[in-house]
Amino acid sequence: MATKLLLCDCAGTQAFDPDKIESACGVACSRLHTALCTDELQSAADLMKEGDTVIACAQEHDVFRSQAEDLNIDVPGFVDLRDRAGWSDQGADATPKMAALAAEAVLAQPVTPSVDVFSEGTCFIIGPGAVAFDLAERLADSLAVTVMTTDLSEPLSRAYDVVRGRLRSVSGALGGFSLRLDALQQVVPGGRGAFAWTDPKDGALSSCDIVIDLAGETPFVQAPDKREGYLRADPRDAVSVERLAFEAAQLVGTFEKPLYVRVEETLCAHSRAEQVGCTNCLDICPTGAISPAGEHVAIDPMVCAGCGACAALCPSTAITYEDPPVSALLSRMHILARTYRRAGGTAPRLLVHDDAHGAEMIRLAARFGRGLPSDVIPLELNVISGFGHAEMLAALAHGFARVVVLLAPTTEREALNRELELAHAIAGPEGIGLIDETDPDAMSDLLYGQAVPRPLSDPVLPMGNRRQIARLAAQALNPQAESPLPLPENAPYGAVAVNTDSCTLCLSCVSLCPSGALIDNPDMPQLNFQQDACLQCGMCKTICPEDAITLVPQLDLSDAALSQQVLNEEEPFACVECGALFGVKSTVERIMEKLSGTHPMFATSDQARMIQMCDNCRVNVQFQQQDNPFQSKPKPRVVTTEDYYSDRKDH
Repeated sequence: MATKLLLCDCAGTQAFDPDKIESACGVACSRLHTALCTDELQSAADLMKEGDTVIACAQEHDVFRSQAEDLNIDVPGFVDLRDRAGWSDQGADATPKMAALAAEAVLAQPVTPSVDVFSEGTCFIIGPGAVAFDLAERLADSLAVTVMTTDLSEPLSRAYDVVRGRLRSVSGALGGFSLRLDALQQVVPGGRGAFAWTDPKDGALSSCDIVIDLAGETPFVQAPDKREGYLRADPRDAVSVERLAFEAAQLVGTFEKPLYVRVEETLCAHSRAEQVGCTNCLDICPTGAISPAGEHVAIDPMVCAGCGACAALCPSTAITYEDPPVSALLSRMHILARTYRRAGGTAPRLLVHDDAHGAEMIRLAARFGRGLPSDVIPLELNVISGFGHAEMLAALAHGFARVVVLLAPTTEREALNRELELAHAIAGPEGIGLIDETDPDAMSDLLYGQAVPRPLSDPVLPMGNRRQIARLAAQALNPQAESPLPLPENAPYGAVAVNTDSCTLCLSCVSLCPSGALIDNPDMPQLNFQQDACLQCGMCKTICPEDAITLVPQLDLSDAALSQQVLNEEEPFACVECGALFGVKSTVERIMEKLSGTHPMFATSDQARMIQMCDNCRVNVQFQQQDNPFQSKPKPRVVTTEDYYSDRKDH
């Protein structure tokens, strides 16, 4: 059954062209309603009964959702055409944008993988006794509470457990916190008068589902506001403490935890042979969810808050973001740009924003200000910190004239700033930018005042992983590029320069290269390089014993980057015994010069000559020497019958 779009002009406050929208996005439009959420609610119900409907109203989605539940039918989809298009100083020209947003709304989206988290309500409270005991009293009926006092307050109730000590560390998240305690003392409940305490014990381990931090000091975890199940407030703020009591009581049951990222360990360039290479994800993760695990990294899905910065900065695509995956995001951008052009638009701009601050800014600008310009198409994401250079370039390649990311006060900005610098180096600064505004009117004024560059005349559809997407988009955006594009330091693309005077062709770099960009030649002393595969992780530079390697961040868009090039090669040495080629001639000659006649093992000419032999000949010669290092005791002579007879004659 075809999807039907239910249109409403919201009491005549916005203009629609249903025929143009329908022809551009391929979605059947209803007749134009004017009060779908009130006077015409029955019409909405009748249309919803037909199934597969999308209602062009986001403000009153609860009304329609309740109606669907009452009718025992599927909840319809929703798309906000009013705040994002219709309510604008240029609302009369917003039909192409409306068609694009409608087409995006009916695009099927993948479901983010998730795992169930179980919380039985064991709660650990740390803080001064006066505040912690009061909170524990209120939570004791619904949670299993343990209080650790940060002072010497005496417990007055046995409705909850009380301990003393120092909380050394906290790890984990909701449903799976692990605590390490020092100087732990527990209450001895017997006896008269004040409670007695056990002897202090260091290194005690405990676990709980919820942690409430009222200590008023440095948090016990990184990014405490992003750690699910970790609740924190200033003990002097009674309102905040009261809010924690309500939040904690809700954290009992089974919860769905999205698995935001996925790690392909074989692609990770973190380390090889105990030599550390890439640490981008370790350095950028705000919650500490990522840790080294040998030659790759491991991500704790319970601690991960899903900012996506690790995936944006991962040079090898070992970490991929799943909420949504990059392929789904590219599909959305493609359908927005394509439908906008089909509906008569020419140079759309893309406004990337989050689903909290950014969405509210757009709603406020529409209701009380100028709204968005008719050519600015909003793209809502759960988080925007993972919108990296590959996505920015892909948007331009899809035909957007400009890409703007609307920052929120809570946005993790370090990764975004690095990715923006990289995108500027590849596509230029005119087409990509950030807006850091918390005033809706100021945001609108910036968008209305922006110069709009010309979009790509022949849009392309980049596909693949992030590296492939970035390369295809960059080629489309730089069709006349004849030389490699210089990139900022720490870029994930580039070449390696080898000082051939210093390089001995030991090939240590080849053995450690995690991506196979550095390659040897089994037939001759040769170091080859494929630039497209280089991650600029620096492992080759670190391991080189001669300091002969230098990283050159650049993006070569020519076909030469896809094939191997020779960085260094030398003439092999011919074995003086059998003539087989082995080693590097200059290296063998240098060893001869340093060791022949000077080192005890090569004091004579015959011994020195072994340096010039291949492995097989060298072993054969050593076996034939008097002082053969491989020689064992002589093999005993075989005893014969004659030996027995000779022994008898002797006796």
